[in-house]
Amino acid sequence: MSQGGAIAHEAAKAQDQGWAWMVLLAAVLLQGLTLGFPSCIGVFFTDLQHDFQASNSETSWFPSIMVAVLHGGGPLCSILVKRFGCRFAVMLGGLLSGVGMVSSSFCKSISQLYLTAGLITGLGSCFSFQAGVTVLGYYFVRWRTLANAIASTGVSLGFTLWPLLSQYLLDEMGWRNTFLIFGGILLNCCVCGAIMRPVQLTSGSPLQSPKPAEEPGRQAEVAQLSNGTSPHPELQQQTRRTACFQLLQKYLAFDIFCQNKGYQIYTIGVTWMMMGFALPHVYLVPYAIQNGVEERRAALLISVIGFINIFIRPLTGLLSGHRVFTGRRIYLFSLAVLLCGLSNFICVISAEFSVLIIYCVILSIAMSGVGALTFQVLMDVVEMDRFSSALGLFTVLESITLLIGPPLTGLLVDITSDFHYVFYNSSFFLISAALFMGLSFCALEKKNKLKEASKVPLDHPSRYQYKEVSTELQSESQSPPAVVYITSV
Repeated sequence: MSQGGAIAHEAAKAQDQGWAWMVLLAAVLLQGLTLGFPSCIGVFFTDLQHDFQASNSETSWFPSIMVAVLHGGGPLCSILVKRFGCRFAVMLGGLLSGVGMVSSSFCKSISQLYLTAGLITGLGSCFSFQAGVTVLGYYFVRWRTLANAIASTGVSLGFTLWPLLSQYLLDEMGWRNTFLIFGGILLNCCVCGAIMRPVQLTSGSPLQSPKPAEEPGRQAEVAQLSNGTSPHPELQQQTRRTACFQLLQKYLAFDIFCQNKGYQIYTIGVTWMMMGFALPHVYLVPYAIQNGVEERRAALLISVIGFINIFIRPLTGLLSGHRVFTGRRIYLFSLAVLLCGLSNFICVISAEFSVLIIYCVILSIAMSGVGALTFQVLMDVVEMDRFSSALGLFTVLESITLLIGPPLTGLLVDITSDFHYVFYNSSFFLISAALFMGLSFCALEKKNKLKEASKVPLDHPSRYQYKEVSTELQSESQSPPAVVYITSV
C-alpha cells in the first residue's frame, strides 16, 4: 500500500469509531464545564452584592460579561483554530478559564471581577467550547448529527450539577474559596483538549491545523520584495484594506445580512430575544431568596431546569428533524420563545417554592425547544457554504444584547426595588421577538409564494428552504463549519 493510501486508511479508521468516541466524551465534559458554568453565578449573586456593597445592576455585569464574551469570541476562536488547531485552542481556553477563576478569588472590588471571571474566564470558555465542538466535525462524518446531539447534553448536565455544587461549596467555605476550587475544576478542559489528538488527511497534513490562506495581494507583494523593490505605499494600503474586508467577509457575513431577508429577520429576532432570555438565569435565585425561599432550595431551581433539559432537548431535536417540519422550524422556534415569555408571568403571580418549581418545569420545556432549534433554523435560512461566517455575525450580535440585558434590568430593579420587573422585562422581549419572527417569516413566505405564482424566479431560492448537506469527508481546502452547535440555552 502506498504512503498516501495508508494515511487515508488511518484517517478513515479515526472517524466514527474507536478514539472518536473518546473525543465525543471529552466534548460532552467540555460543554458541561463551559456553557453550563454561567448557570451557577446566580447562587453567588447575594453574597457578592453584600461583600462588595454593589447594586443589582453592578453585580449583574459580572455574569453578563462572561456570557457575552463566551458567545462573542467565536470569530477570534475560529482564527485561533485555523492557525494552531483545535487541541491548542481547547487547552489554551482551559488555562485561561482556570487562571480567571483563581484570580477572581483574590478580587478586592466588583470591577476586578469583571476582568478576571468575566473577560478572562469567559474568553477561555469560548475557546474551549467552540474548538471542542469544531473537532467533532473532523472526528465524525456518518454520525456527526448524533455526535452533536450527544455532546449538547453536556450543557444540560452542567446546568444541573453546577448550581448544586456551588451552593454546597458556598455554604461550606465561602465564595472566594469556591472560586479557587472552580479554577482547578475548569483546568480539566486542558485534559479534554489533550484527548483531541490530530487526525491526518490524505495529504498527510493535520486535519485540525489547515494552513492559513494567503491574504489577497500578498503574492504580488512578496514577488516585488524578492525582486528587490518595495511595494508602493498606496498599493500597501489598498492591500491591507482588501485583506481586512475579506477577513470580515469571512468571519462576519454582512453581505448575507443585507441580501438574505430570512437571515436578516432571524438574526434581528434572536438578538432582540436575548435581551430577556438570560434574565431568569441571573435573577431567579436572588428573587426566590428575597421571597423567603431557603438558599439550598433556591439553587435547586436552576438544577431542575437543567435536569429536564437533559431529556427534553434531544427529543425536541429529533422531532424537529422530521421531514414534516422541513421549512417550518422557524414557527416551532417562535412558539418555544413565546412559551418562554408567557411562563415568566407565573413568577409574578407567586414566589412560593412549589409555584417556582412549576415555572421551572414549563420554562425548561420551552428552553429545550429554543436550544434545539436555534442553529437548525439558521441552517434553514443560510446556505451551508456560508454557514460559518453567518454564524460569526449571529453570535457577535446576540452577545451584545446578552451583555446589556441583565445590567439594564438590574438598574430598573435598583430604582423600583421590585424584582417583578425582571420577569416583566423578560416577557416583553421574548413575546415581542416571537411575534416578530413568526409574523415576518409568514409574510416572507406569502411574498415568495406570490412570486412563484406570478412566475417571477427567486434570486436565491435556497436561502429560504432547507437544504440537505452531504456528510462525506471534506477535502483539505474545505474545512467543516467553524461551529456546528453553539448555544447557552
